[in-house]
Amino acid sequence: MARSDPFVETLATVPLFSACSKKELGLVARGAERVLVDAGKVIVTEGSAGADFFVIISGAARVERSGRKVNSLGPGAFFGDLALLDRAPRNASVIAESPMELAKVGQKAFDELLDVPGFSKKLLAGLARRLRQEDAKTR
Repeated sequence: MARSDPFVETLATVPLFSACSKKELGLVARGAERVLVDAGKVIVTEGSAGADFFVIISGAARVERSGRKVNSLGPGAFFGDLALLDRAPRNASVIAESPMELAKVGQKAFDELLDVPGFSKKLLAGLARRLRQEDAKTR
């Protein structure tokens, strides 16, 4: 998959990667795989173990919990970021509502990044930001 600056910029909006430099985001982008999905395809299933992170390049998807639509996603949106850290069951299903192009970062590519000096510490900082954002929503 061609690594464009817009993709790297999208990665910078992902809370998990928010503390990473452009160079580190470029490493994440290089490890991504281009995935084409047909409308109606279930990309991730609620309750299944997760190991992949996705960024939507084009197209639209819906997010469902317990069979009910809870959100819509479009270009630049992402899901599955925490699956890279924890193989806990997915908390929602994501279904393509149109043909889609996704960038997928799998567990193997992500694990290789953890060996980059300083990368793990920046991920922890990004994770802390995400937790603070979620905490602020509940107040």
